[in-house]
Amino acid sequence: MGGASNDELSRRFLAAIEVADVCSGIVADVTPRGVSVTLDGFGARPLGFVGSLDLSWVRFSAAVVKVGDRITAEVSAIDVERGRASMSMAATENPELWAFLKTLRAGDMLSGRIGSIERFGVFVALDDGPDHPVFPGVGFITIPELSWHHFETASDVVQVGQRVTCEFLQFDTTNGEARLSLRATQPDPFQTFAETTTVGQTLQGRVTKQVPFGVFVQVANGIEGLVHLQELTRTPVEAPEAVIQVGDEITVVVTEIDRERRRLALSRRQASTALE
Repeated sequence: MGGASNDELSRRFLAAIEVADVCSGIVADVTPRGVSVTLDGFGARPLGFVGSLDLSWVRFSAAVVKVGDRITAEVSAIDVERGRASMSMAATENPELWAFLKTLRAGDMLSGRIGSIERFGVFVALDDGPDHPVFPGVGFITIPELSWHHFETASDVVQVGQRVTCEFLQFDTTNGEARLSLRATQPDPFQTFAETTTVGQTLQGRVTKQVPFGVFVQVANGIEGLVHLQELTRTPVEAPEAVIQVGDEITVVVTEIDRERRRLALSRRQASTALE
């Protein structure tokens, strides 16, 4: 009667574990999402969980982990209330890579060469640190982090083999890579624009895109603002194409500059009124 419940015992057990601890156990269940693990020292129920992307890169590519397998993995997160320790087998199989990535801090500058250009981002083979066992580079730049300016494809910004210096953003424990930003090393054109532009100012621009709620207008190199549908004309219209087309040169008035969210609001209606 006076004994602690399994939930209380599991909370005590998990509270004694820290992130980056290496734990072992037996695979209790396998699902498409990952595997549940009965950890050594607590046999009442599985407390460990290894997500599908955190499974062994070697074993997962060759054979699926099965119930009864004994595994060793590094703890990446602990949720005492939910009774779960999230773990990574990839971390224990690549200790040199994980050790290197753990030394990095946000804001560090890292150099290397572009190893591969993919539709979802760019891999960077870093000058320092080990090679990645799976990817063509330990560093990775997502598409939005390549440049402040608009571009069609990543190859418009970088080329394979090109040397780059990037800012370190975070350690991606799922893929064992350093998330990087190339644009963080460049001046933000929006902030420069905001310093020299004021609300109420009249600008010339070119319509670059139509959307159901208005049009985007480029008013400077790399700077686009939205003219909302109700700000296109003095008389209401149901669609922007009724009064304006992509490529048109128009006069607009700046109605809002949001430096934090990097958003610019414009009005063609106010510009036409001012010209009368």
